[in-house]
Amino acid sequence: MTIPDYQTLMLPFLKLLDDGEEHTLKSIIETLSDKFQLSESERRELLASGNQGVMANRVGWVRTYFKKALLIESPRRGVFHISDRGREVLAEKPDFINARYLRRFEEFCEFHNSSPKANTTPSEVINVESTQTPTEAIETAFNTLNNDLAADVLESIKNQSPQFFEHLVVQLMQAMGYGGWSAESGQATQYTSDGGIDGIINEDPLGLETIYLQAKRYTDNVIGRPDIQAFVGALEMRRARKGVFITTSRFSKDALEYISMIEKKVVLIDGKQLADLMIKHNLGVSVKETYQVKTIDTDYFLDD
Repeated sequence: MTIPDYQTLMLPFLKLLDDGEEHTLKSIIETLSDKFQLSESERRELLASGNQGVMANRVGWVRTYFKKALLIESPRRGVFHISDRGREVLAEKPDFINARYLRRFEEFCEFHNSSPKANTTPSEVINVESTQTPTEAIETAFNTLNNDLAADVLESIKNQSPQFFEHLVVQLMQAMGYGGWSAESGQATQYTSDGGIDGIINEDPLGLETIYLQAKRYTDNVIGRPDIQAFVGALEMRRARKGVFITTSRFSKDALEYISMIEKKVVLIDGKQLADLMIKHNLGVSVKETYQVKTIDTDYFLDD
């Protein structure tokens, strides 16, 4: 079974509290995971950011919404129980509870409509039809923006000269921390031997460890096994142990399988990975806007 969306979890969540006992968020997460027969991998599944479990995020937002709608109460830190209003809701025997259902409560509407624009309705402040939690919606929007940016970055690279691309791959390796001890630790270069080497990165000041780079700025061509074998041959001629092959295109299945069979350490970076790495390491991109998502500092509110 897939992980239920947060609105699907609302009614089962409230029913669990009908025993009148105090509960912790952790216990509710575990009980609901059992109820929906989640696998171990589903229980461990993380949000795209990797900062929180999907199930924990969704159950956590149910708790937040129920607190704002006054369906639950928190007598002390870390625990909660059902409120009189919550019991009244269950007494109605609803078929479901979702964000639209919670809009019947003034406190919940105020929570989502604290700073509305003129003529804005509560349903416009929160998409009550969405199955995503606010956290998931933010991460989805962030990933969409980054994917669009990655496509623009890759298209811009393809419009540049091969020489520009050769310098770019060296700069990317340095931006990632390879050869970071010196600005001169990496350079684009040209060799005429089989396979070709387009750049080198000296990992230490004495050049005892060197990474050789191959850069292929293709529009649609797929990099196949012969291209990778030629690159490995060029590494062998220099008695090199490390190589990075970077392309704006993609690699064939045979090329990927070949890399897994050889002793040399060769890393393949395709166009999508290239653009993602440039964004991650701020190469060729700049910050347009910064949004901070803050959380409560519980230590601040602890008594000495």
